[in-house]
Amino acid sequence: MEDMMTITPLGSGQEVGRSCHLLTFRSTTVLLDCGIHPGYDGMAGLPFFDRVDPEQVDVLLITHFHLDHAASLPYFTERTGFRGRVFMTHPTKAVIRLLLGDYLKLMAMKRGGGGNIKNEDGHDSDVLYTEAELQSCVDKIELIDYHQTIDLNLPCGLKFHALNAGHVLGAAMFFIEIGGRTVLYTGDYSMEEDRHLMAAELPRYHAQPDVLIVESTYGVQVHASRAEREARFTGTIERIVTAGGRCLIPVFALGRAQELLLILDEYWQEHPNLQSVPIYYASKMASRALRVYQTYANMMNARIRSQMDLGNPFHFSHIRNLKSIDVNNFDDRGPSVVFASPGMLQSGVSRQLFDRWAGDPKNGVMLAGYAVEHTLAKEIMSQPKEVVTMEGRRQPLNCLVDYVRSVFVAMH
Repeated sequence: MEDMMTITPLGSGQEVGRSCHLLTFRSTTVLLDCGIHPGYDGMAGLPFFDRVDPEQVDVLLITHFHLDHAASLPYFTERTGFRGRVFMTHPTKAVIRLLLGDYLKLMAMKRGGGGNIKNEDGHDSDVLYTEAELQSCVDKIELIDYHQTIDLNLPCGLKFHALNAGHVLGAAMFFIEIGGRTVLYTGDYSMEEDRHLMAAELPRYHAQPDVLIVESTYGVQVHASRAEREARFTGTIERIVTAGGRCLIPVFALGRAQELLLILDEYWQEHPNLQSVPIYYASKMASRALRVYQTYANMMNARIRSQMDLGNPFHFSHIRNLKSIDVNNFDDRGPSVVFASPGMLQSGVSRQLFDRWAGDPKNGVMLAGYAVEHTLAKEIMSQPKEVVTMEGRRQPLNCLVDYVRSVFVAMH
């Protein structure tokens, strides 16, 4: 049995969310990603960690910073017996600290404070980790560059290197050599260059891997061309605002949001008739995100690198950053476009704006990415007549809901 490689999905097996895969071969154990399921709260959103002995895990590899691939990492490093090593790329580590800090705040907002049930260890049952535990986790992370080979000097000869996955800034695929066998784990990837990222690369120096573990949410679907997807995205937004409506675009604060911002800023620049309509990027992390993207511009495509010589392409001409937004006092009397997180409409500013705008048929919600099961984003795609607000009140869903199946094609 020692020569049999076993691969066990602890999450994202026949579901989207909480990506986490256990790879064991010749007494060596590797954990690939460590996400949460956006549709569930607290412990219910974790991967099935009861199927693994954390003390036996030698190394944990994180492909990118999205919550469904990384948000349970602090729980695993701080609240289990895991004593192995953790690797990810430089941008992934930089963004994870921002995103998971914001995730903690969103979860606190959703709980409403107080009244939580305690676990046996004294922790709140819905609190996966604290701010201090998040920082302790981040301090344990080791960095890997694209094409850098890490050799852990284990008896089985475990080595791995990272390849550009093209999905978001810093996203990596891992080519793993273990006990004389090779495995390629892709994480989310994109084979198409976009406005700021290069396409995913293929392994250069090896024959095909013995085992390929590949994300495949869109694996059996044929997408429209990029031009068609972008035209539908921008055209739908234009129709909403020219009719006097407000358009909500739920996004996660970092990652593909930057691509959507580039698309819409360029579209507004090309259409002077729209320039009186404000576009807001409602994110407390906007300025910090800008610094991260400036720092790692060398990891983006040639288009962005050349623009960085003239100025920062992420300093937008027609988009205003809102570090804070009081939804109840937000002046939304005229048409506007608002990018707000989180992307699944489960809580936070995007949910507050949705609850405020959903009843007006002039308004619209543009979903520009995959909507996970058991989330409000997924629910409204079927256009129900009513929805339930965060306060538990039922209200009619009169606004337009449109879905562009990935303005940016990325395999999930």
